[in-house]
Amino acid sequence: MNNLMVFCCSSVVLFTCVKSAFPPPCDSEIYCAGDILHQVQKAKLFDDDKYFVDMKLRATPDVVLSAFRNLSNESPNATVPSSKLLEFLSTYFEEPGKEFESWTPPDWHDKPKFLGKIADQELRNWAEKIHHLWKSLGRKIRDDVKDHPQLYSQIYTPHPVIVPGGRFRELYYWDSYWVINGLLLSEMTDTAYGMIRNFLYLVDSYGFIPNGGRIYYERRSQPPFLTLMVESYYQATKDKEFLRTALPVLEQEYRFWMQNRSVKVEINGTEHTLNRYNVQVGLPRPESYTDDLELAEGLSDDRREQLWTDLKAGAESGWDFSSRWYVDSEGANNGSLRQTRTSQILPTDLNALLCRNEKKLASFHRILGDGDSAALYDQAAARRLEAIESVLWDAERGAWFDYNLLTHSSHFEFYPSNLAPIWAECYSQPAMGEKAVQYLKESGALQFPNGVPTSLRESGQQWDFPNAWPPLQHMLIEGLSKLPSENAKQVAFDLAQRWIKTNWLAYIKYDAMFEKYDVNGDGKPGGGGEYEVQLGFGWTNGVALQLLDQYGGSLSSGGRSVSSGLLLPLVHSVLLTLQ
Repeated sequence: MNNLMVFCCSSVVLFTCVKSAFPPPCDSEIYCAGDILHQVQKAKLFDDDKYFVDMKLRATPDVVLSAFRNLSNESPNATVPSSKLLEFLSTYFEEPGKEFESWTPPDWHDKPKFLGKIADQELRNWAEKIHHLWKSLGRKIRDDVKDHPQLYSQIYTPHPVIVPGGRFRELYYWDSYWVINGLLLSEMTDTAYGMIRNFLYLVDSYGFIPNGGRIYYERRSQPPFLTLMVESYYQATKDKEFLRTALPVLEQEYRFWMQNRSVKVEINGTEHTLNRYNVQVGLPRPESYTDDLELAEGLSDDRREQLWTDLKAGAESGWDFSSRWYVDSEGANNGSLRQTRTSQILPTDLNALLCRNEKKLASFHRILGDGDSAALYDQAAARRLEAIESVLWDAERGAWFDYNLLTHSSHFEFYPSNLAPIWAECYSQPAMGEKAVQYLKESGALQFPNGVPTSLRESGQQWDFPNAWPPLQHMLIEGLSKLPSENAKQVAFDLAQRWIKTNWLAYIKYDAMFEKYDVNGDGKPGGGGEYEVQLGFGWTNGVALQLLDQYGGSLSSGGRSVSSGLLLPLVHSVLLTLQ
């Protein structure tokens, strides 16, 4: 692109911080920064760094900090031996999970109506089992968290939640969009309502929604799906009064993204505003402390802090982590995790999501009779559409691509996010949709039997090949299914069949739903990244239920891939190979 200049317009609140020019991730000297966090995590007392920062204090922070200072003073070089650290933790901390009380969603019932739409008996039985999983994933925060917040890393929210599962013990932001859609299909409207109320409460408290329900997430968010959660709830209930209550809070969150996560890009004399992920905290993530320390070994102070800010931006994106965020020394979309530069990339999917949000905010104002406000959001959506097509759309390739602010160029690697504007219905010409289908077919991403991989690059990171993730499958399928051509609709159905098949076979083999799957193996869970693949799993359940609801009359447990004409292995033969 010619005559291109970049100006950043993100606002950053300045704090003083020891050994860092960036603000601390939160106020806690135990859970977010400080000597206890540093020594405990460096000692690697637990398999997962998240374990320690989820532990509850037995005494107030000042007592615990004083006791640790005394312990450090007794130790050579102020480094406490592991045996003494374990003793200290046993005295002053409790194991994670004490912040919750047992809770079963009271609106759960046996036979939601959507089950009757599933023609295949095996899949219908499986859908019932997924529906049962909501009961095991329900959590209610104890009142003690509200009464004594200084003893917990847990952020108090007033209503019970459905958590993702596994190590993710608390509420998470973008996961909950697919969870809520699944709950609404399960006719658990009150539970969905409570979860949305929690997110509105968080916006009131923070001005935005943290990544998850822990104080160490307080400086970063996740893809802003709250407006779409409210849309799903309104479509299910037509509760106009709730919409009226929620709308000012949705606008507050929208302002956060525009004031703190936006960049102005000038092309040929026209200035466009787009958004990015950008978390200005130059310290290791508390829940992945040793990973971040070790990754930054040998870097200069400035480069180390830059890496840590970009890792947090990667966590804010939800794609933690991916070669998608790599920018090597020559500015190319290449390198390794140490070359993560998330904040210098304009993501297609974030901007498509915000475009969809702008259109929904306009729609909500129109429903409530405020045409003037609706017109303002219509104008914002039109400006973003122009920006997306000026900066991200490539007519020759037929897709939308992330934009590198350092090199003023596009990244042309394949990611499912390259088709996000189709899902968001944020494109101006019908031909763009058909071009995008052709791009997808020619990309090589449809050749795998068990879903569309997150990229075609095998980096070892979990948001790369060979992993396929539920939200990306659903966004792709939903987008393709809304295109007018039978060709696009057939690809959508074929992808739904593949995805349901791999989820179902994994459930048969492991009696579990996983957060991600391997595109190469029937029923094989995904891998890579910083932690073991997690069971549960909130958004996986929600996506499966949505696809079973949309395509239940046609999906088969035998797994025939209709659009490709290939007969995928029948279940009994696959099970023989798995045994």
